[in-house]
Amino acid sequence: MADLTTIALIGIYFFALLAIGSWASHKIRNTEDYILAGRSLGFWIFTILVVCSICSGMTLLGVSGFGYTSGWPGIWEQIFVPLAASFCIIFFGVKLNAVGRERGYMTVQDYLAERFESPRGMRALSAVSGILVSLIYLIGQYAAISIVLVWIFGIPHWQALLIAGVIIIAYTVIGGLYAVSWTTLFQGGILIVGVLAMAPFVIRSAGGLTHINTVLAGIDPNFVEPWFPSPAYASYAYATPEFLFSFAILLMVGLACAPHVINNVLAAKESRYFKWSPLVAFGIYAVVMFLVKFTGFATRVLVEEGKAVLPDVVNAQDFAFIVGVEYAMPNMLLWGIFAVIVLAAVMSTTDRLMLTIGTSFGWDIYKNLFRPSASEKEVLLVSKIAVVVGAGATLLMAINPPQMLAWLIWMGIGVMLATFAVPLLAGLYWRGATGPGAIASMATGLVAAGVFGYWHKFVAPLPVHFSFFALLLSLLAMVVVSLITRQNSPETLDCTRTGWFIQGRAAAGEAEKE
Repeated sequence: MADLTTIALIGIYFFALLAIGSWASHKIRNTEDYILAGRSLGFWIFTILVVCSICSGMTLLGVSGFGYTSGWPGIWEQIFVPLAASFCIIFFGVKLNAVGRERGYMTVQDYLAERFESPRGMRALSAVSGILVSLIYLIGQYAAISIVLVWIFGIPHWQALLIAGVIIIAYTVIGGLYAVSWTTLFQGGILIVGVLAMAPFVIRSAGGLTHINTVLAGIDPNFVEPWFPSPAYASYAYATPEFLFSFAILLMVGLACAPHVINNVLAAKESRYFKWSPLVAFGIYAVVMFLVKFTGFATRVLVEEGKAVLPDVVNAQDFAFIVGVEYAMPNMLLWGIFAVIVLAAVMSTTDRLMLTIGTSFGWDIYKNLFRPSASEKEVLLVSKIAVVVGAGATLLMAINPPQMLAWLIWMGIGVMLATFAVPLLAGLYWRGATGPGAIASMATGLVAAGVFGYWHKFVAPLPVHFSFFALLLSLLAMVVVSLITRQNSPETLDCTRTGWFIQGRAAAGEAEKE
């Protein structure tokens, strides 16, 4: 049960978020302000927004839980996830930011609709797919927030979900991306400083990395190897070479093309940010990820040596970071600070997901498909209602917590990868990709992800992440259908800067002027 100090600190944190949302609401004059913060995000706000949109509840709870159960074979996650931020900024951001300014894109669906000359079919499918994958991913974030609030206050799971949901919905609805970006900068700073300050204490309390490795090797010699041997010999030993290959694609590309991540590139103020933001984003996130993973290792040692105990729940490993900090830093004030750090980590992605759901429905579906004459005020109202409805629906679905947080989040990323990766990459870099090909690719990937995901979960485990097979089918559908259907017009390909380059001549000329 939380003490008064912890309650006060969390109260101040929540108040600060609502205050930022209220301040941001005064900056919203039109739909572009709500969806893209007026395309005004500076270097640090943009970079931290990309990092924290990827960050999620996985970073503190899922990553440490994965480290607790699987040891060193899961360390590759610490490279793949930060690379997702760099991949998104380089391969999507450079082109989409430039084209988005020229063509007035508000969402990535605007790009897909124009590039594939499918203002209704491609827009509808991509918008619905974007909402669906965001809802799946959002359930994982709520589960993470609930873990934290249940630990802090000792309240039932449903009450924890309700508290978190109301706070995040409030500042997201009233402040749009202005609120999300500024609260994310605030939350990102708390997360980075907090992990840098607290993780080393947990690692040291477990005896340091040398002792940690000795204990891990005593549990299972493969815990200190770069991967588990194939085929998997235990439920925790799934990080085999073939799985890690699919894992790299899942995290690096799947996260990069997630709608709630990729839409951020349209809001950057200046194209010159894309020169250094990939390196800065990777560096910041990699340091945080490695420290969190090592904390998972350390907590496993503390539990094995009887110094700490995980709670008796189905997702006990997801409490590894929390339990490690409790043991290493037995001070009420520090626990309160830590509680805010964990909440910052898990809430920094949740708000971006909510906004993505709202804008996809309000702008792409309501405005562009059903009511083209809708005023900006009407679109904003519908977007805000969609945020509330989407958040409420996922809160209900999150009442039964997942057995392992990382797996739920990986499932969401897998659907993103199978659905969006091929249409986006082919659309940007292959002039032969057609509208029917893109629709076939996205639809095939979405259905295949559901089929292979079900097979892996309920029939028989697959040797690689289920999304890998769905990705291959999505790619096959794109190539085959594009080759047998009419090509897009050269004018469309030119105005969307389609081709085998990242920065074309026009963009290069703009960079030189700057």
